[in-house]
Amino acid sequence: MKQAKLSLIAMATMLAASSAAAGDTEFKFGGYVKADVMFSDYSNGAPDSGSLSRQFYVPGTIYGVEGNGEQVVDFQARESRFNFKTSTDLGGHKLSGFIELDFMTHADGNERVSNSYSPRIRHAIVSFDNWTVGQTWTTFQNPGALPENLDFVGAAEGTPFVRQSMVRYTNGGFQFAVENPETTLTPNGGGGRITSGSGMVPDFVARYNFKTEGGAKFTVAGLARQLNIEKDGLDAQTLGYGVSFTGVVPVGDDDFKVSATVGDGMGRYMALNYANAGVIDNNGDIETISSYGGFASYRHWWNDKWRSSFTLSGFKADNTESLTGLGVNKESYSGYVNLLYSPIKPMTVGVEYMYAENTKESGDKGELNRVIFSVKYVL
Repeated sequence: MKQAKLSLIAMATMLAASSAAAGDTEFKFGGYVKADVMFSDYSNGAPDSGSLSRQFYVPGTIYGVEGNGEQVVDFQARESRFNFKTSTDLGGHKLSGFIELDFMTHADGNERVSNSYSPRIRHAIVSFDNWTVGQTWTTFQNPGALPENLDFVGAAEGTPFVRQSMVRYTNGGFQFAVENPETTLTPNGGGGRITSGSGMVPDFVARYNFKTEGGAKFTVAGLARQLNIEKDGLDAQTLGYGVSFTGVVPVGDDDFKVSATVGDGMGRYMALNYANAGVIDNNGDIETISSYGGFASYRHWWNDKWRSSFTLSGFKADNTESLTGLGVNKESYSGYVNLLYSPIKPMTVGVEYMYAENTKESGDKGELNRVIFSVKYVL
């Protein structure tokens, strides 16, 4: 009976593939397997094993847990991912779909027995000619400019980094999008983050991509958003904005990557929400928080199989201490150096050292020294 079921499944798959081929539809399966071993030293005591900071570097999560040991080792294969893409030619129009999943950010498993974790959606989009609908990288971010680091994000505090649902229109180098809104605020006087969950106005993003005759690629992006709060007796709105620039410049066989972002009320769009978009003032209104950040990364090819990246990243928020209190995040910096080896094109093994320092308005600091060993195989 089991063999019959498998045969039926195989037959259905073959029929679907044949039908797709007849309709000029192409299927592509991709992804990669990545295994990491991370040796970490937290200056104030390591977070517990289920903490996000134990999966990858997240600014604001390395202040430590008093009483815990400072040195820990973590083995994981969470970053492994798989994706599926279809592309169909409809009388000169292009229809495509893309979905990708990985296993990061979850705490539903444990390190005691199975180390099993639920898959999560990274991307799920449908595209028709110039239109894209679904969840993917925010138009405010240029993922092509991210440095080649072994850490999951790499340069986390220096880059916009958001995936969310949107409607995007692309025409040549221009992109325009309306994207999912979400406001994060600091209570008056400080305290736990307020996530509003309210508001009817989407976030608006415009971006221009261009390149030079020498092969350098650049992007300029602008963000406009309404910050909104309607809960717990609060009812306030204000405007937030941001401007971001990225560049990827070839230097012989090497390349130089740079990003610079500045804005007022950007909040969650920068540094994995290290700082909030605003703070509630004494009148119950929203006062925006200005912030800026960026990174620079140089990748050098020693030969056709060995390469290294050298990366510096930083972020700073201009908090109004009388409103936010002294417990909020103020600035974050990190640096990375790695050595990667690809004996064959699909496979990379490497080692990376990273150092990060986070500081609160009170002057309290957290430091992280981490060495990562990784093996990655592209499917």
